[in-house]
Amino acid sequence: MSKPPRLTLPPVARAYRLSTDRGPFAVHEAGEPVRGTALLVPGFTGSKEDFIALLEPLAAAGFRTVAVDGRGQYETPGPREESAYGLEELARDVLAQVRALGTGPVHLVGHSLGGLVSRAAVLRDASPFASLTLMSSGPAAIAEEQQERTKLLVAALEAMGDDMPGIWEAMRAHDPQDAVPDSPELTRFLRERWLATVPEQLIVTGRALICEPDRVAELGRVPLPKLVLSGAVDYAWPVPLLDDMARRLGARRVVVPGTEHSPNAEDPQTTAAALAAFWGAPGGPVVSQ
Repeated sequence: MSKPPRLTLPPVARAYRLSTDRGPFAVHEAGEPVRGTALLVPGFTGSKEDFIALLEPLAAAGFRTVAVDGRGQYETPGPREESAYGLEELARDVLAQVRALGTGPVHLVGHSLGGLVSRAAVLRDASPFASLTLMSSGPAAIAEEQQERTKLLVAALEAMGDDMPGIWEAMRAHDPQDAVPDSPELTRFLRERWLATVPEQLIVTGRALICEPDRVAELGRVPLPKLVLSGAVDYAWPVPLLDDMARRLGARRVVVPGTEHSPNAEDPQTTAAALAAFWGAPGGPVVSQ
């Protein structure tokens, strides 16, 4: 699970609900579209807060930056029906969000599961987008070991989805003994976010992580600039797999040193610089290609 490095919005950002033709979505927004607009889509068990440390540097680079809670995630409502959370439904939501932003082509960034959602949106209709970044998001299903962990969580949600506090306590009981303790503020936030997320959203998106087919060849035919960005280590999609996906896509490849599955939270300054460089802002270094 992605853990924000802080929870307070920077002074340049604001929180509000973005009204779309598919309902309202909770967002954080910063900056003006001097050089363009970016839409940031979070991953499994995640939320807009996972991108909170990217808002200020991307705004300073000249980008209107919008991070969103997807349908049924944290502060965005969603129905208690599994049919609402297939990747194609979530892709339609992304396209609705772009229409509502109304600022021309958008740089789309999907983290982890959000990359699969973003890919589905681009494959459905690439015309609203200026580029696609797949951040710590691979070509198909997650690695086998992570599949087993996700299957256990999905099974627990299917059996106990009305007892989200109980599932949360069971998950935390399996945290590594040597893990660095979270701050009390972060602990409260992570629990609150979990309890506010719709169980059916987690069930259906968890299945997608386990079963998603390889759509790289299909995506490679879309004439859109693409970036594959990741940490130096990734247990969901191993780094060599991401390297190969970038090659197959003809995409730019960036590795953020010293980070793992959430470079957006683990080294936001370097991640923001790499994104801004890819989007054409001057002075932003590309870390690794």
